[in-house]
Amino acid sequence: MSFHPSEKFTAVISAIDAVNAEDPRRISVDGAERPYETVYAERMSETLEAIYPDASELLRIAARAQHVRRWEIPRDTHPKTREGYQKWRLSLRKLHGEIVTKIMTENGYDAEDASLVAAYLRKEKLKKAADSQALENVVDVVFLNYYWDEFVGRYPHYDDDKLIDIVGKTLRKMSSTGHAAALALDLPEKTVAIVMAAVEREKETLARLAEHEVS
Repeated sequence: MSFHPSEKFTAVISAIDAVNAEDPRRISVDGAERPYETVYAERMSETLEAIYPDASELLRIAARAQHVRRWEIPRDTHPKTREGYQKWRLSLRKLHGEIVTKIMTENGYDAEDASLVAAYLRKEKLKKAADSQALENVVDVVFLNYYWDEFVGRYPHYDDDKLIDIVGKTLRKMSSTGHAAALALDLPEKTVAIVMAAVEREKETLARLAEHEVS
């Protein structure tokens, strides 16, 4: 079934794109310099379409808004500790939720729909709501497909065991649909080895989670 966007959906996506276009950070894609979060948002939408072609409007909005205005809260605004990292992530999710709520209500969506999308962005319904789980799957597939090498480059002191542990924790957040999409990616041999080692390490946990997954 092909997706037929409503006028308010189109307006919301345009508004999200306009915000992300303000990102001062740049990334080179096919020889062109573009705003970092613009590229990320487009990759989210493209990956969502590939994995969930029948995605709802609300899920499509959440995917586009996943990192909206993310640059406003840099990592160094919070302590370089595990607790600091968690607080940083919570601050980002709150920011994304507030921005998308404002954009949606200004463009014709009711408060209930806007609240639901914001909840997805805050990961409040992960493992409980199908759209929330689908969003997490897309986030993690995009990370592995486009940003894994960048992540590894930021932490050259991480050995393979640490990287396998990180991928394992990511796999736990995903459902079998996300796992299948991740394993179908055309990744470098080194990355594939890390992913497969994580799958093997987490196989019992993933099997248990699969018994109760929502998507």
